[in-house]
Amino acid sequence: MKHPHRWIVDPSPTASGGKVPALHVKAFDHLVLKVADVERSLGFYTTLLGLQPENVDEWRAGKAPFPSVRITPDTIIDIVEGPRSDSNVDHFCLVVDPLDWAEVIATGHFTVLEGPVQRSGARGEATSIYVQDPDGNTIELRWYPEDKGA
Repeated sequence: MKHPHRWIVDPSPTASGGKVPALHVKAFDHLVLKVADVERSLGFYTTLLGLQPENVDEWRAGKAPFPSVRITPDTIIDIVEGPRSDSNVDHFCLVVDPLDWAEVIATGHFTVLEGPVQRSGARGEATSIYVQDPDGNTIELRWYPEDKGA
């Protein structure tokens, strides 16, 4: 019988000898939301929901690729203009404990779409990889440099 609410991973080594990486998710970092009208969405999230705008002036001046709204000190929603598709969620980002991305990729347990790459998130710049879950949803996994010594 299938387990409708869990994804079971076989932790045995892959053909290449890689084991399941010891990832530990620490926090939710950000969600990237595709919208038809960025200004309209900014108004909704900042005025009606009372979220704090981030990078709006920079975005309007063409110096930032998109604006964001802050939910908590460590969590934001990035608002990007994009066509409606099956989902308006482009990806979500999880913060993990510091690790070696090359080792994670080498295990072959993840479908890696991109990375490692430097990207901005709720707490600033970090190195990330983008992977797919079993249903094709994109997840950004990242760790922040300041967490390396923690």
